[in-house]
Amino acid sequence: MTLLAILMGTLAAGIGSVWLAAALSFGALGRYTQHMLSMAAGALMATAFMHLLPEAFESQAGARDLFLALLVGLVFFFLLDKAELWHHGHEHHHDTDDGHGHTHHHGPGAHAHHAHTSEKRLSGAWALLAGDSVHCFGDGVLIASAFMADMRLGVIASLAVLAHEVPHHMGDLVVLRAGTASRRAALVKVSLAGSVTAIGGLTGYWLVEQLHDYLPFFLVVASSSFIYVALADLIPQLQKRLSARETTAQIAWLLAGIGLVTLVSGLAHAH
Repeated sequence: MTLLAILMGTLAAGIGSVWLAAALSFGALGRYTQHMLSMAAGALMATAFMHLLPEAFESQAGARDLFLALLVGLVFFFLLDKAELWHHGHEHHHDTDDGHGHTHHHGPGAHAHHAHTSEKRLSGAWALLAGDSVHCFGDGVLIASAFMADMRLGVIASLAVLAHEVPHHMGDLVVLRAGTASRRAALVKVSLAGSVTAIGGLTGYWLVEQLHDYLPFFLVVASSSFIYVALADLIPQLQKRLSARETTAQIAWLLAGIGLVTLVSGLAHAH
């Protein structure tokens, strides 16, 4: 019975949050991609700094070990990014949206705004999905431990995870959508990462005692991927020279992303 509840809770939280995010970001907000990227950067950083890291540091794990995990995570996602860019650099042109690596700039014309941004945006996709999977696995373990403590607590934990994942997955979908042409591909990728929540739930059910000590490290590694993607992929795109009005809009959307995640996390913790 508990196992069934864990499965349903983790799937609802993991995949439900992605579909809800898709309905929101591809529906009404689909037109505002540039603003959504600012919001995604804010949402990813807030998820890391306001939600995952504080939770990790509240545990018994030593601060030095957790910071080491954060550093290793950042370097790992940087290398993952490099490997992907190198791989794309060795593929030859299909079209500009394919995100081929930095080896293909033929003169100033190739530095065209569209080609350059689509190529830069794509590079964070794997780091983002890898971090997402780790994060979802951690969420699954959390949901499983909540269900094993108390059924009602498990339901609340599932709803809390679902709620705080929605703004974050909206950010993910925007980033992937900006890099790949198809909405379906973006949705499938993020849904697969979301379904890792169920794997985390099952693993948590069997190994909750053994995994408990490692949970802070899952949280830190996941947050390192979100910090990396926000700072290495999203923020540089937002640093283009813009008019004062556009800059103000960007900052407002960035703050909106931070505010949204902070608010939702606050509500989830209040219950």
